Amino acid sequence: MSKRNKKGRNIDGVLILDKASGHTSNAALQEVKRLFSANKAGHTGSLDPLASGLLPICLGQSTKVAQFLLDDDKRYFVRGKLGEISDTGDSEGEVSEYGPTIGIDKSTVNNCLKKFIGIISQVPPMYSALKKNGTPLYRLARKGLEVKRESRKVSIYEIQLISLEDNILTLEVSCSKGTYIRTLIEDIGKSLGCGGYVFELRRIGFAHLSIAQSITFEELQDKGFDELDKLLISSDEMLPNLKSIYLDHDQSSDIKFGRKIKCKALNTPQKIKLYDANKRFVGIGESNSFSEVLPKRLFT
Repeated sequence: MSKRNKKGRNIDGVLILDKASGHTSNAALQEVKRLFSANKAGHTGSLDPLASGLLPICLGQSTKVAQFLLDDDKRYFVRGKLGEISDTGDSEGEVSEYGPTIGIDKSTVNNCLKKFIGIISQVPPMYSALKKNGTPLYRLARKGLEVKRESRKVSIYEIQLISLEDNILTLEVSCSKGTYIRTLIEDIGKSLGCGGYVFELRRIGFAHLSIAQSITFEELQDKGFDELDKLLISSDEMLPNLKSIYLDHDQSSDIKFGRKIKCKALNTPQKIKLYDANKRFVGIGESNSFSEVLPKRLFT
């Protein structure tokens, strides 16, 4: 009896998944990997279990570009409850009353939101995946422990007030990497004097991607490999802001073996998309001020 192939398919590409609320990002990753029978998979930055929305899943060699997507900006749809706070910053925690909401209207909120536009400081929440001496903060928080966290700078590009009804604040937020939306809602609530916590969070934009391009796991389940594979985006499509250079045969060989090449058109440090002599995407390079390009992450 032949052994079952446990390695999976050698398939490369990126699936733009619409993760469901209530699932961890790793669980969603493993479900997609199993469905595609992929030999390797990774995601480009996790979403909280409470959150839904855009979660690019990289399959096969596309996992090599995942690290270059982590710095990209995000856009969120969020609904927060004013007048109460939660020990986790969201509806999964223990909720308690905080302050009155009488007199808080759209004008009040809009004036408050102006203070959060631009570069702001945030203290990461205890219920986060950040680590203290190798231990995720959320594990410490579950034991009732709290440790000092250093504040960090993040950029809030835009906050759009969608609605304010029955103490439910609905916003769309465009922000930089590393922004904690739970912390943002908590800080807005405290600034308003009433407190607040997140009870619905959805990532609707990631880099150049829109939620309209995504697909749910339920929509994937009845599809065969041919249909599934057509849903994948190529690795280089995920990096539209990087310059492209096309190598000749000698340059292709040099890059493949880890050697730097000369490129007079490039004289500043930057990441570069590399294409071989057959115009096939072969990975990411990095240029320097000496018009040299060095291999950074190559496909095999």
